[in-house]
Amino acid sequence: MKRMEDKVISEISGQRRSYPTVTLIVVLAGVLVIAMSIAGTAVAVPQIGVDLSVSGAPLHWVVAAYNLTFAAFTLVFGSLADLFGRRRTFIIGSALFVIGSLISAISNNIFLMDAARALAGIGGAGVMASGGAILATTFNGPARMRAFAALGTMAGVGIAIGPFLSGWLVGEFGWRSIFLIYLAIGVLILIGTLFISESRGAQSVKVDWPGMLTFIVGFTLIMFGIMQGPEIGWGSPVILTVFVVGIILLSIFVFVERRSTHPVLNLKLIKNTRFMAWCISTLITSVGFLGVLVFLPVYLQGVNQISAEEVGVIMLILTAPVLVIPQLGGWLVNRGVSTPALIGLSLLLIAAGNAWLTVIHPGVSTSDLFGPLLMIGVGMGISFGITDGQAMSLVDQEQVGMAAGFLNTIRGGSEALVIAVFGAVLVTLLQVRVKSAELAEQVAAGVITSSDSGFLSEQFTEAWQVTLWGVAAICATMAVVVYVMLVVPKRYS
Repeated sequence: MKRMEDKVISEISGQRRSYPTVTLIVVLAGVLVIAMSIAGTAVAVPQIGVDLSVSGAPLHWVVAAYNLTFAAFTLVFGSLADLFGRRRTFIIGSALFVIGSLISAISNNIFLMDAARALAGIGGAGVMASGGAILATTFNGPARMRAFAALGTMAGVGIAIGPFLSGWLVGEFGWRSIFLIYLAIGVLILIGTLFISESRGAQSVKVDWPGMLTFIVGFTLIMFGIMQGPEIGWGSPVILTVFVVGIILLSIFVFVERRSTHPVLNLKLIKNTRFMAWCISTLITSVGFLGVLVFLPVYLQGVNQISAEEVGVIMLILTAPVLVIPQLGGWLVNRGVSTPALIGLSLLLIAAGNAWLTVIHPGVSTSDLFGPLLMIGVGMGISFGITDGQAMSLVDQEQVGMAAGFLNTIRGGSEALVIAVFGAVLVTLLQVRVKSAELAEQVAAGVITSSDSGFLSEQFTEAWQVTLWGVAAICATMAVVVYVMLVVPKRYS
């Protein structure tokens, strides 16, 4: 332990004094605002469309542009943090997020808005990747576990309050107010970085430009295809071309990384079975949580014809556990509870909750939904509390930025993947039942106004039940896979 502490101390550059508590608060604030921006901006989209007289794809990219660049740049920022300094990268990310939020708040052009949101997503990637690395180099032992549990809690807070806060702000002050809030928090974070110490890896400063470019472009194309596939059509020439080029570029990326002396992603990291188990677990928890979080409100409003406010209260059953359970997960780990058992339990709870949620039906009551939503939320909360801390404990200190970037790339990419695929599955199942692609899309969007509303509601329910059983099976199977991977004793070499 003493040797590890000496190594961490030797990484600190300059004479800046360390303030661990302030560092934790600043990083947590960054995670909070990034999560809020991911979860809350969609609420403002309808009013943005009205005010800027725009609809369709350009309006859709107010949200999609942020998610796309966030996922594509997280790995790159993690690697740059190790090379040039985690604090410096955190500052750059925060500054880009602030600039993007400012332009979004004052924009009167949808294309400028989309570009600003893409810029904010790049900044968010820098904050998330370097923020996790800062915590990994600032704290050790039980303190590190508590810090990462707090990080999970803040992510949960952002997801939970983002839509509600954004909805209130849009209703009271207009859509520009939410970007002004992001701007204000971002400025406070920048001020807080004055109290964060710098750290970096021991390797010489060399940038893997071929690796960075092939990854960013290849991953961006894949993510674009995933996001636009349901709208354009999975079999369209455009989407197929995007996927093919993206796969080719990512293949070149792997080739480049194998031969690089300073890779943006050390492929030995992927050979670390335990580390990859935590990465896979964060992907699977997204499968079991995000589909319900994003699409259940649509079902409830469309089939049960209840208000957005009522749906918001119901969804608190799902999101509220994510506010408190992460700290419980960290507490259990610090008291010796098996981490493979905890993450296995997390995934099994999410699987069981999705299976239980098949009780949904037209007119379903809040009491019927309480159990399954609570179970999914608790499972997600456990995962939030232990995943990042355990993953970071498996890599060398000089590569924690790269590891945090890779983990959050998996997380961001899986979120976009789940949203696209979950929605596409619902539409496909509905199309088989109602024999109309246009009608299926309307029903999946919660628009059920025809004289056959009873029939359409039943078909929508059946599509949901089939999808939920599939999600439950995936989560349950991967719970076993992740557990086995974590109990394998070998680390990467």
